[in-house]
Amino acid sequence: MMDAHRSIDAVWKLESARIIAGLTRLVHDVGLAEELAQDALVAALEQWLESGVPDNPGAWLMAVAKRRAIDHLRRSRRLEDLDESEVAAAPEEPEQDDVLRLMFLSCHPVLPAPARVALTLRLLGGLTTAEIARAFLLTEPKIAQRVAAAKRTLAEERVPFELPGRAELAGRLSSVLEVIYLIFNEGYSATSGDDLMRPGLTLEALRLGRLLARLAPGEAEVHGLVALMEIQQSRAAARTGPSGEPIRLHEQNRGRWDRLLIRRGFTAMLRAREAGGKPGPYVLQAAIAVCHAQARTAEDTDWAQIATLYDALVRLLPTPVVQLNRAVAYGRAHGPATGLAMADALLSDPALQDYHLLPGVRADLLTELGRTAEARVEFQRAAALTQNTAERAFLLRRADALPAEDHAVRTLADAADEFLTRDTLDPQTARSYGQTLRRLRAALGDTRPLASLTADEVTRVCTTAWGHAAAKTWNRHRSALRSFAAWAEMDDLAAGLERRAESTTRTPSIAPARLDALWSSDLPLREHTLWRMLHESAAAARTVLSLNVEHLDLDDRSAQIDGTLVTWRSGTARLLPRLLDGRTHGPLFLADRRPGPARTPAPADLCPETGRRRLSYERAEHLFKQATRALDPAGNGYTLRQLKPAGQTLSQQ
Repeated sequence: MMDAHRSIDAVWKLESARIIAGLTRLVHDVGLAEELAQDALVAALEQWLESGVPDNPGAWLMAVAKRRAIDHLRRSRRLEDLDESEVAAAPEEPEQDDVLRLMFLSCHPVLPAPARVALTLRLLGGLTTAEIARAFLLTEPKIAQRVAAAKRTLAEERVPFELPGRAELAGRLSSVLEVIYLIFNEGYSATSGDDLMRPGLTLEALRLGRLLARLAPGEAEVHGLVALMEIQQSRAAARTGPSGEPIRLHEQNRGRWDRLLIRRGFTAMLRAREAGGKPGPYVLQAAIAVCHAQARTAEDTDWAQIATLYDALVRLLPTPVVQLNRAVAYGRAHGPATGLAMADALLSDPALQDYHLLPGVRADLLTELGRTAEARVEFQRAAALTQNTAERAFLLRRADALPAEDHAVRTLADAADEFLTRDTLDPQTARSYGQTLRRLRAALGDTRPLASLTADEVTRVCTTAWGHAAAKTWNRHRSALRSFAAWAEMDDLAAGLERRAESTTRTPSIAPARLDALWSSDLPLREHTLWRMLHESAAAARTVLSLNVEHLDLDDRSAQIDGTLVTWRSGTARLLPRLLDGRTHGPLFLADRRPGPARTPAPADLCPETGRRRLSYERAEHLFKQATRALDPAGNGYTLRQLKPAGQTLSQQ
C-alpha cells in the first residue's frame, strides 16, 4: 500500500500540470480545473490501491478528469448538447502549449509575487499546500488562502488562458522567469529560518526551469536561467560545513562541486547562444557563473572577466543588488579599495538600507584593507539585519574573530538606550526619538563607538531615509538628533541637516488625470491599496497606517481607530481581501521584510502571522514619491497628503 501511495504521488507531480492545463482550456477556469484534477486523483487513490497503477497513469487521470469536466459543463447548462464523443474527437492543441499557457497564467503580473510563487508551485509543481508552507516556513492555512486569492483574482480579472502575443511576450516571459528564480533563490539562500538552504525549493525551480526550456526552446533567456541555476546548484554540497555553517565561495572545496550539473549548465549556455540575440540579464549572470565553474581553484578565477560581465549586466539591470555584486567583482579584480569605494557609493541607496549583504560586503573589504575595527562593526550590523539563523551565527563568528574595541568604549547602542530611558522623557517623545535612533543604529551599527560618529555620516543616513519626506517629518528627525548630541555632549550631529520650511499653505491635490494614470499603472498590491484608501477616505496617512486588520469592517467598508472613523469606496474594497490574504490580526499595512533581532518593534506594530512590522510613514512616503515622479511635472514626486480629493480639509499627517 505504501508503494502504491508513493507511485500515485510521483505520478501526480509528473502529470498534474498537463492535466490541469488541459482542463483549464476546456472549462476556462483554473480553480475549477484544479478541483476536477483533484477529483480524478481521489478516484485514483480509491481504485489503484486495489487494481494497481495502470500502464499509462497520466492518460487514466486525464480521461477521468475530462469526464468530470463534461459532467460539470452539462450541469451548468453551458453545453447542453455536449456529447462526450464529440469532445474526444475534437482537435486538441499540443499538450505542451497548454502547459506553457498554464505557466504564463500562474505567473501573470496581475498577481503579487508571493501569490505567483505559491500558485506556480501548486499548479505546475504539484506540491500540496502543506509542502509549500513547510518550504516557506508559513502556515498551511496561509498558503491555502494565498492560492485561493490568486485563483479568485485571475477569475475576477478574466485573465485569458492563452499564450501572450509577440508584443507582450518579453514582459510576460520575464514574469515567469522571475517567479522561477525567486523559488530557486529562496531555496539556495533562505531569507529566514534556521537553515541556509532549502533543497526542495531549488530542485523544484530547476524542474520548472528545465520544463520551460523544453516548452520554449527558442528563448535564450530561458536557457540562461537554467544554466545559472544548474551551475549554482552544483555548489550545494560545498556551501555548508558539518554544522550547516556557510562556506564562502573562494573557500569551498571545488572537488565537491557536482560536475554533472556543471556540464548541464554549460550545455544550457550553448543553447542560449544558439538561440541568438543580444545577451539578456539571465544569460549574463549565467556567463558569470560559468567563469567561476571553469576555474580549477579560487585563485584561477578570472575576476577581470567577471567585472566586465557585471559592467554589461549593470547596463541592462541597474539594480542596487547587481551594483553591489559588481563592487565585489571589482574588489577582487582591482583591489579592495576600489571595491569598497563602489560599495560605499551604495550606502545612500534607500533600497539597501536594511539589506544585510551591504555591510557584509563592506566588512570583507575592510578586513582585506586591515581596518578590522570597522569591519567588526559591519559584520555585527549585517548579523542584526539578516533573518537567517545560520547566516547570523556565521556573521557573528566572523565579527568575534576580529580584534574587539575596548569594553570601556561607549557604543551608539548604549548611549541611545540610556538617552531613551530617561525619566524626563514622556512616552510620545521617547517613541518619536526612538524612531530616529533606531534608523541611526541600523545604518551605523549598535557597536559603533559613539565618539567616532560624524555629522557627515549622520547626514547621509538621514538623507537616505528621509530625504524625500515632508518638511515636518524631516525637522522632527533633525530635532531628535540635535537633542541626542547635546545630551551626549558631542558636536552637533545634525550640523549638515538644514531645517526645512514647513509650508502653511494648502497642499494641492493631485490632478484627476494624473490619478487615473497612477491607478491604471502596474502597482504593487500593498501600495495600491494604501493609496486608494487614502484617496477614498481622505483620512490622515498616519491614521490609515495605524489600522490593524481587526479594526476593519469589510462589509461596511469602514474602520474605527482611537475614535476616528475611516471609510472607503469600491476601489479599496476590491483590493483589501487580496491584501489581507487570510490574515486576521496585526497591522494592515506591513513592511517588506521582518525586523532584525536588534530592532524588534513594539508588539502592537508586529504581525503575529508573518513576523513583519508595520509599514512606517517614512517608508510609505518614500515609495509614493518614487512611484509618482514620472507623473509630477516638477519631477519630484507627490506626497501622500496630496492624495486627498480636491476640496478636502488637510489634517495633520
